[in-house]
Amino acid sequence: MEQAVIAALLLVGLVIGAGVGASYARAKRGWTDYRTVRTSVPGARRNAWAAIRGVVVKLAVIALLLVGAAAYAASGDGPERAGPAPTATPTPSHRPGR
Repeated sequence: MEQAVIAALLLVGLVIGAGVGASYARAKRGWTDYRTVRTSVPGARRNAWAAIRGVVVKLAVIALLLVGAAAYAASGDGPERAGPAPTATPTPSHRPGR
């Protein structure tokens, strides 16, 4: 009877130990992954901001060009802003030197 109790306790200890060991290995792996990602985050953050800055600069240039084009179109070439009309240059009727 005593051997059966010892065997049962040993079996329960093995099951609990396997569960605790697997949990410990998973936690250790997670902690290692966390430290790896934590060290790579500043570089990734810097790269993300650089990409965002590039997009914002391009959008700002496009917006400025659009505003400039709209302002130029709004200024227009209407009759009130037009200068004197060009006149045709008279051509001589005879050729000099003949």
